[in-house]
Amino acid sequence: MAEATAATEPDPAAIAALKHVGLVGGLTETKVSCAALADRLDASTQTASRRLQTLESTGYIERDVVGDGQWVRVTDAGEAALRAEYADYRRLFESDVELALRGTVTGGMGEGRHYITLPGYAEQFRERLGYEPFPGTLNVDLTEESVRRRGEMAGIGAVPIDAWEDEDRTYGAASCYAVTLVADDERYENAHAIVPDRTHHDDDQLELIAPDRLRDTLTLDDGDAVEVRVETTARADASETDAPETEVA
Repeated sequence: MAEATAATEPDPAAIAALKHVGLVGGLTETKVSCAALADRLDASTQTASRRLQTLESTGYIERDVVGDGQWVRVTDAGEAALRAEYADYRRLFESDVELALRGTVTGGMGEGRHYITLPGYAEQFRERLGYEPFPGTLNVDLTEESVRRRGEMAGIGAVPIDAWEDEDRTYGAASCYAVTLVADDERYENAHAIVPDRTHHDDDQLELIAPDRLRDTLTLDDGDAVEVRVETTARADASETDAPETEVA
């Protein structure tokens, strides 16, 4: 649970442009003209160009501008954004949607223990998760398919952990997703995947916290296969304390 600079997410209009780029060429490199994209978006050519610039600046596409258009490729981050949109619609129109991420247990750098025990985080864990986590995280290296599906977590309701500061520095916010950890025939249900808003970890690793030491409870060693089943509750765009009141006529 370490921090770094996070890219600013594009607005929904840029995501709509990303969807159209994906529909034209899938997730492989494809040639796109601003005029054709503008037609699909029902917008001006200048607007289409700006949206592509936004997607490039946020790392959702890579592009090479040529004389008669541009070659565009959706990046892994862009694919994750599209998967998050897809997951939202699945939860809207389907029932019993499950997100199961698979991987293997791996050793960490010990940073999880440091961050989890900091007072500004520990107090929020107790109040919002209902327990004080074991001082450390269980790190899971995700399979290639699960790395692609991880983006769907963005559409799942999470418990927010707010940023805080002490005399020396500011500590970033995070989101905690309720999960069930499955190893062989054993299950551990009272766990959370913790995803810092800013992190230097690649998307191929997931960190889990729980009241107990998961390695001991499930008898896990490095390299053991596990499945992380994320509870697919409805998206919570804001916490109850932050949500504005709406009057109904």
